[in-house]
Amino acid sequence: MSVKDWIPTAVHAVASDRNLKAGETLFRQGGKTVGLYEVLSGRVRLVRVDREGHEVALHVAGPGDTIAEASLFSAQYHCDAIATANTTVRLYPKREMLAALEENPKAMKAFSGALAHLVMDLRTRIEQRNIRSARDRVRHFLGLRVGTDGRIVELQGTLKDLAAELGLTHESVYRALAELERSGEIRRNGGEITVLKLV
Repeated sequence: MSVKDWIPTAVHAVASDRNLKAGETLFRQGGKTVGLYEVLSGRVRLVRVDREGHEVALHVAGPGDTIAEASLFSAQYHCDAIATANTTVRLYPKREMLAALEENPKAMKAFSGALAHLVMDLRTRIEQRNIRSARDRVRHFLGLRVGTDGRIVELQGTLKDLAAELGLTHESVYRALAELERSGEIRRNGGEITVLKLV
């Protein structure tokens, strides 16, 4: 769902854009929340660091995606947000966003709908993470992402971004895609994958 469907006009008027270079941090876990963001271009990786110091990728957001929706109801960010490419984001300030939602039931309903879509997406990602085989996990991802023609998957970002989204190493994603291509299930052409006989 596009932010145009649920962010009130009054909030658009006070939004501000920020440019990030690849590797630059948008916000850190524990930092004070200032609002939610829309990714206008580029990609932002949401990560947490576990007790052993390993980075755990939670999500990779691309153009049109919003991030930090929960920040509207929290004093602190719950993860780090790092640009994986040169990126432009738009900040919708927390105070104005909350005020607009309180004053506009239609906007609140639309925002609730957007959150429901995020919950469904999260459940799908949890389902993917529970698939043990890298090949089957990639196959599942492709099956969900085919376009309206039922055959073409346009990859957003790099294969490393895809690996982070699937909770796999990029090496295992490369191997899985190569295996699927060798078996005749897919055909790759740059960032486009044609599904031939995926089940």
